[in-house]
Amino acid sequence: MIEYLPVVESFILLYFIGLNGVYLALNILSLGGIARYMQSRDVAGLPHLFSGFAPPVTIIVPAYNEEDHILNTLRSLFQLNYPECEIVVVNDGSNDRTLDVMKKEYSLAPFPEAYRNRIRTKPVRAVYHSTVDQRLRVVDKENGGRGDAVNAGINIARYPWFCRVDADSILQKDSLLLIVQPLIEDPTVVACGGTVRVANGCKSKDGLFVEADLSRNPLVLFQIVEYLRAFLYGRMGWSPMNAHLIISGAFGIYRKETVVAVGGYRSDTVGEDMELIVRLHRMLSDQRKRYRITFVPEPICWAEVPDNLKQLKKQRIRWQIGLVESLMMNRGLLFHDSGTFAGWLAFPFVLFFEWFGPFVETLGYIIIIAGFMLGFISIQAFITFLILAVGFGVLLSTSALLLEEMSFHLYKKPWHVIVLFMTALVENFGYRQLNTVWRVIAVYYYLRDKVREKLANRKQQIRS
Repeated sequence: MIEYLPVVESFILLYFIGLNGVYLALNILSLGGIARYMQSRDVAGLPHLFSGFAPPVTIIVPAYNEEDHILNTLRSLFQLNYPECEIVVVNDGSNDRTLDVMKKEYSLAPFPEAYRNRIRTKPVRAVYHSTVDQRLRVVDKENGGRGDAVNAGINIARYPWFCRVDADSILQKDSLLLIVQPLIEDPTVVACGGTVRVANGCKSKDGLFVEADLSRNPLVLFQIVEYLRAFLYGRMGWSPMNAHLIISGAFGIYRKETVVAVGGYRSDTVGEDMELIVRLHRMLSDQRKRYRITFVPEPICWAEVPDNLKQLKKQRIRWQIGLVESLMMNRGLLFHDSGTFAGWLAFPFVLFFEWFGPFVETLGYIIIIAGFMLGFISIQAFITFLILAVGFGVLLSTSALLLEEMSFHLYKKPWHVIVLFMTALVENFGYRQLNTVWRVIAVYYYLRDKVREKLANRKQQIRS
């Protein structure tokens, strides 16, 4: 066994070199992209220049047991600076007072509206119109999951573009106007994502974002740094190559007819937001159509994140299972003969480093640390591993924070920057490794369920 250690050691080090090499390349691309974007934003009143060309948009809000958040979210949507939009809330079979609080606040009344079932969904019970604000409609349906709820919203949407927003989120006043900029400039754009920031600890009033602030909860602080890194570097880096494989379900805009043409959201996956984007890449590549799926860093959606380990673990396991399902359901995109970056670069990267990666990372920590302590691993290999596994993590996190301060500077107070900088250092010693373990557990759950499903199908075939 010991004779194989040099091979294993080399593989682990090469893995971390490859992983960080791609991250470094994405960082360089992101720096250029942010610089170009900020130059375009230097034009005075840029959002208002686009307002005359902004297409009408349907904002779809899937809601399940959101009685504590839905009114605040709706207030933020009604305060958007946008020339023409409607709001469709889909009550996905809530068993709390979600529908009741909206009825009371916005005087909802049943309306005999024709419902076109273009995408099959769970049965719709009723459609309500607000007698207070004609922009608001509410669809009440049986529970079918978030994807099914958004599909119901798409079916009833009047406008050619729809924007999906979570029911516990707050948009800034100009967020919708900013996120439509790419589709105004480029007719091939079929979807565009915005930035999601952590709302925990921030100040808002009557649905209007007031000021960015920090929570005192360390878990929330870790997630603030994570979101900065994921959106300012991850999403911004893939965007120039048209290689986005995910638009967050919390905030994104889509061409309605394109989504309908590919069948809408799937309801048999926990990661329906990522699965839709990967499927759009695959099917539009199959059809040899010119298209773009892009990202804009400035339009912001403020969303609540888990503030305890139990909920965070549940979320991260769900995210990882959703990622694996999205790749498996659309594996035809891998090395697609259309030659897109999505199929030849982004898909292999996510497959190797995001799906299989947690196993390699966990194994790497165990073998390198244990091997060093037992004298089987050299000090040079151990230090190289620490630099690659921890040092690059610190570099990526702190550079994301620096980029935020140089560009959008949402965290105004000096102590904000100090706390986030310290968080960017500390998160690499325990928190990131814990997330890796959760991702390993998620893949195990996925593979276990698949084996059970195949065994059940085989038994059924034998009986029949």
